[in-house]
Amino acid sequence: MESLIIIVQNVRRDDMNRGRNKFNARKVTLDNHRFDSKAEAARYSELKLLLRQRLISHLELQPEYILIEPYVNGAGQKIRGMKYRADFRYIDMKTGETVIEDVKGRKTDVYKIKKKLFEQKYYPQIIVEI
Repeated sequence: MESLIIIVQNVRRDDMNRGRNKFNARKVTLDNHRFDSKAEAARYSELKLLLRQRLISHLELQPEYILIEPYVNGAGQKIRGMKYRADFRYIDMKTGETVIEDVKGRKTDVYKIKKKLFEQKYYPQIIVEI
């Protein structure tokens, strides 16, 4: 009987994790856009309000930046390039600057490396973490 209880508990735990990523964030769909977390969807809602108030313009979702171009190494192997995909990009109407935002719950090692590569290649542009 004990093994039956364990099996039932594991099924329930698996059911609870559906639709979540490794950081336990739940994906959310809003305005036909799929967001990786509730926080990202909430920030999108805030940015839409700023857009309606004309405080920002040119709102883009998930703009991509090339960090490293594809290349062929010394052994003749083709090496894929590396991209960084931000959550949002828009123009701040007050300053005229392009703002790149990333909604972060947790900064992974990969993110930290990509942020450094981005800031080196696209200087003086920076990533604003929300």
